[in-house]
Amino acid sequence: MIKPHKPVSSRKVAPTPKPPKPLAQDGERLSKRVAHLMHCSRREAEQYIEGGWVSVNGQVVEAPMARVTNQTVVVDPHASLMTQLDVTLLLHKPPTYEAMAAPGEANKRVKPAHQLLLPGNHWAQDPSGVRLLKHHFIKLTACVPLEVAASGLVVFTQDWRVLRKLTEDATIIEHELVVEVQGEVAPEVLQRLNAGLNSDGQPLPPVKVSINSTSDTSTRLRVALKGAHPGLIAYLCERVGLHIQSIKRQRVGRVALSGLPEGQWRYLHEGERF
Repeated sequence: MIKPHKPVSSRKVAPTPKPPKPLAQDGERLSKRVAHLMHCSRREAEQYIEGGWVSVNGQVVEAPMARVTNQTVVVDPHASLMTQLDVTLLLHKPPTYEAMAAPGEANKRVKPAHQLLLPGNHWAQDPSGVRLLKHHFIKLTACVPLEVAASGLVVFTQDWRVLRKLTEDATIIEHELVVEVQGEVAPEVLQRLNAGLNSDGQPLPPVKVSINSTSDTSTRLRVALKGAHPGLIAYLCERVGLHIQSIKRQRVGRVALSGLPEGQWRYLHEGERF
C-alpha cells in the first residue's frame, strides 16, 4: 500500500545563530598613555592614576586599566608619588555593629562596622585635608575591639606602623569612655570602682571613674582604662548595682572623636598620634 505523500513545507528553517564574537577593546590602557606623557614606568603611571592625579576629558579616573582613544588625558601639574601614603580611617561606630568583623562575615546576626566605610559617610567637616580616593577603602584592618552594644571610636588602617602601635602597645594605651547609667551614683560606689574589684580571686584591670554629668534620671560616668576590655565595664557596673543605658568610646590614646557624628568617618590627619 502506498502511503500518502506529506507535503513539504515551504518555510525555511533559520540557521542556528553563532555566538557573537567578543567586542574588541579599542584604544590603549590609560596607564600606558600616562607612562608616555610622564616619561615614567608603567607602575609609576598606575600610581599617578590611583592617586587621583589623572583626568580624562576633565573627569578624574582612578582605574589604570581604563582605555582611552582620542580623549584628552591630563596629569595634574602638582602630581607627586611622595604624597600617596597609607591611610587610617576613624569611624564613629553606632551600636549593633561589630567593630572587628570583616565585610565578608556580614549576615543576619553580624553587621560589620567596616561596611560603613563608604564615600557617602565621609564627614564633610573632616579637618585632615586628605583627598578621598577609591584605594583608601581596600586592605583596611580593624585595630581596636569595642562592644557590639557600644558606640564610639573605632580604627581601621592600611598603615603597618599604626597597626603595630595599636597591637604592640594595646595593654598600655588608654581608652576613655562615657558610660550612662540609671539614677544617681553614690560616692561609695565610685570608691568601690576606683579601688578595684576581683573576679575569682584575680584582680580585674584597674579603671578610673568619675562623674561627667547628671540629670534627673541618669548619671554619665567618665571611665578611663588601659587597653580594650570588651565586657569589663558591664561586669563592673553589674557588680556595684549600676544599670547601663549606653556606652560610648570617646578616645583611644591621644586620638578622640572630635565631634565626628555617629555613622560617619574621617581620616587620621597628619600630626595625630595614638
